[in-house]
Amino acid sequence: MNPAPTPPSAGASVILDAAAIERALRRIAHEIIERNPDLATVALIGIPSRGVEIAQRLAALITQFSGVSVFAGVVDVAMHRDDLHRHRIPPRVERTILPEALEEKTIVLTDDVLFSGRTCRAAMDSISSFGRPARIQYAVLVDRGHRELPIRADYVGKNLPTALDERVHVRFAATDGGEDAVLMSRT
Repeated sequence: MNPAPTPPSAGASVILDAAAIERALRRIAHEIIERNPDLATVALIGIPSRGVEIAQRLAALITQFSGVSVFAGVVDVAMHRDDLHRHRIPPRVERTILPEALEEKTIVLTDDVLFSGRTCRAAMDSISSFGRPARIQYAVLVDRGHRELPIRADYVGKNLPTALDERVHVRFAATDGGEDAVLMSRT
């Protein structure tokens, strides 16, 4: 898990409340079911920290809607990031939890916010060190644009065009306390 992000300012705007987040995750779960007819081969892999919460919630929803239990795991990206030289303190390394045989799996990477695409690239690099999945898909709660790499999400809860000086903060009761919310603030 990376160090705790800066909390949103007092004037942050609520983009998604708890009910809207739930609706977005339910829609993404249905889209994953529709796009992957053999759910037994699907593994939801969260990028720490809030992507892990999203993977767990999507796994529960997919089981609820389809009756099929899907694997929910974690992929650590700390040592695969291309910005390690920018940090004085090394990132905290998380335990990676993946299915045993990746070769026949459809991996659905989950993350809270898609920005530059670099975290997704780091996650794919990390997964490739464990094996070669049949395919990798990408699900995000918020896509805010500003891509630096040719990466796009297959499943998006909310497209949110932002300015570079704006910040998107995702908060989950399970990881942050309080209520689930997506907030936006200026730096």
